[in-house]
Amino acid sequence: MMMSGRREQGRGSAMVAAALLLLLLSHCEMARAAVYTVGGAAGWTFNVVGWPQGKRFKAGDVLLFKYNPTIHNLVVVSKAGYNTCSVPKGARTYRSGNDRIVLRKGQNFFLCSLPGHCQSGMKIAVNAA
Repeated sequence: MMMSGRREQGRGSAMVAAALLLLLLSHCEMARAAVYTVGGAAGWTFNVVGWPQGKRFKAGDVLLFKYNPTIHNLVVVSKAGYNTCSVPKGARTYRSGNDRIVLRKGQNFFLCSLPGHCQSGMKIAVNAA
């Protein structure tokens, strides 16, 4: 009976160690995600369309959109919406002025939906590997 108790205790310890290892590995993955402030010091504003050029984004990276919420907003759109500066019905509009968006793998498109803003370069397309 004593051997059985020790064996069960050993299995329990191994399970706890495995759970801790998984937690540590997932934390390391999260720690690798980069955070990018869209537009740099100027933030999410006009003429940011070229901001992503030269940057290497990965799925899981975070885009931080900092802007004045009384004069701008943020909408995640499709490629068609990006190209035409249009927002589909029911699209979520962010208005906090401090929005964090986690990039998904592939193309990600963002714009300000206020009249004339997207047309004035307040949109970005980001490709995440």
